[in-house]
Amino acid sequence: MVQDIKSALRPALALTVGFALLLGLLYPLAMTGIGQVLFPAQANGSLIRNENGTVIGSALIGQNFTSDAYFRGRPSAAGDGYDAMASSGSNLGPGAKALTERVQGDIATLGTSPEGSIPPDLVTTSASGLDPHISPEAAFLQASRVAAARGIPAVQVRGLAEALVERPLLGFIGEPRVNVLLLNIALDRTAARP
Repeated sequence: MVQDIKSALRPALALTVGFALLLGLLYPLAMTGIGQVLFPAQANGSLIRNENGTVIGSALIGQNFTSDAYFRGRPSAAGDGYDAMASSGSNLGPGAKALTERVQGDIATLGTSPEGSIPPDLVTTSASGLDPHISPEAAFLQASRVAAARGIPAVQVRGLAEALVERPLLGFIGEPRVNVLLLNIALDRTAARP
C-alpha cells in the first residue's frame, strides 16, 4: 500500500514541477520575448513620450482633460476618474437615478450640438472607465470650443481631428475612433497652447 502511494506520488510531483516550470516560467518568458521582438511599443504599454522623452501617457488609457483648449474624452467611472488601478464601469443600470442625473448634468455642460444630438460617448462611460477614444462625431462637436479657446479657426481644429480618425481594422472590425491624447498632442504641436 505505501509502495503504491510512493509509485503514484513520484510521477504526480514530477509532472506538477515540470508543468509549473513550463507554464509558469518558460512560456511567459517566451511570450514576453516574442512580444518584445515583434511588438516592442505595445509590449511596453504603448507609452507616449513628449519631445524630451518623458512619458506623458499611454495610447491605451484615457486621461482627464478639463481645459476648454483641449478635447475631452469619455467620462470615467474608474475610481476617482481614469484610475487604472480601479478600472471598472459604474454598474449603474439604465433606470438608476444617479446615472440619469450624471448624464443629464453632462448634457447640460456640453450644451447643444448643431445637429441637435450629442454623441453618446461624451456622456456615457466605457466598461473599463479608461477608454482613450471618442467617436469622430464627439471630436467634431468639440472642435469649435477648442478653436475658440485657442484663438484659431474651427475648420483647422476639425481638420486635425479628421486627420487622426482611426478606421476599423480590415474595414469592418470596430468603429471609427479618435484617440483623445494623441489628438491633444497634435493640437499642441499645431497651435500654440493658450
